[in-house]
Parts: sequence; C-alpha cells; structure tokens
Amino acid sequence: MGVVAPQMKLPKGPFKAYLFDCDGTIVDSMPLHYVAWKRVLAEWNCEFGEQTFYAWGGMPVAEIISTLNVRDGLTMPVEEIAKRKEALYFEILPELKAVPEVLEHIEFSHGHIPFAVVSGSTRDSVTASLDVLRLLDKFETLVCAGDYERSKPDPEPFLIAAKRLGVKPEDCLVFEDTEMGIQAATAAGMASVKILQPWEREKALVVESAID
Repeated sequence: MGVVAPQMKLPKGPFKAYLFDCDGTIVDSMPLHYVAWKRVLAEWNCEFGEQTFYAWGGMPVAEIISTLNVRDGLTMPVEEIAKRKEALYFEILPELKAVPEVLEHIEFSHGHIPFAVVSGSTRDSVTASLDVLRLLDKFETLVCAGDYERSKPDPEPFLIAAKRLGVKPEDCLVFEDTEMGIQAATAAGMASVKILQPWEREKALVVESAID
C-alpha cells in the first residue's frame, strides 16, 4: 500500500501501482510542446489551435501530424515533421518545470509503491523531460509511443504498464491531465486522478488567493 501525499486527494485505495502520464501531468511541458508545434506547423501554414492541442493531449506525435494532414488536406511528411518538432522541443527543454503537486506526490510516495509513465510522446522526449528534472530513476518502466498499437483513449497503453509491473488493472491508480487519458484509464478498469491544466491551476490559485 502506498503512502498518500497530504495535499493531493486520491480515490480510496489501497493501490499497488501508480501510472503517470508525462506531459502536463508530471512535467509542465505542454506549453513548451505547443511552442514547438506552432513553430514547425507555421512552416506549412497549418493552424493548430490551443484548445485542439490540449484536447488531443496524449495522442502520439505522428498521429497528430497525420490527423492534421487529413483535416487540412496537407501532405506534411510525418516522420520529418515529427523529428523537427522534437528537435524544437529539445531546444527549449531547459525551461521545463515540474507540476508542483504531482512532483510532491512522487517524492512522497517513491519507494512505497512502483511507478510507471504512460505517455503518447516518444521515449526520447519522455526520457529527456524526466532527466532534466532528475526524476527518470524513480520509474520502473516507461510506456511510450511505439510501445503500443492503439493510443489513448484506448486502454492498451495503461494495460501494458500494469502487465509490466505485474499488477492487476483494478489495483492501479492513474494520474492524467486530459479527458482522453481519463477515458483510457476508465476503459482499462483503473481509478484515476485528474491533474489540472496550466490555466486551471492559475484559476485555482486566484480563487485560493481571494478566499485567503
């Protein structure tokens, strides 16, 4: 049974494994990813609105490019654009910060319960993000784009993580920042915790300040 961090409300356990999405959940990387996307897609005059970007959170990079191609009738070379986008993200990676309440929980619970990352990003991207924040060694396994055939909201990525950790799906707790990820966790038969998006966290801080 894991130890519960005092400032994060979790569903009633006990749980035998914690599965974390990476971007927007562990690391506050979504704004940086969006900057990278905007720069590379501008070269193709491809509009990628912020709401769409966050709604597609958890979707693998190659899948996003293919979907944009279909949506806009474009012929962006998927592999080339994916590499360019990743390279732009790595350029601004030093600006990366952790999501405070999730970082606190990871540090509080590490060693009490096994952790896995379940992400739609590439292994290189996830590894680089976690390495910058010195968190990589806290996770027993990483399930990233390329490790599964069906991405979130399909449950496959989470089920692979549970199998690797040797834990039943119903004994896993998922930490996610997108509805797509929450749907995937639910479909896998797992309990979940919704992490606030950047603007939601800012709004919550404003409300807390007003109350104080």
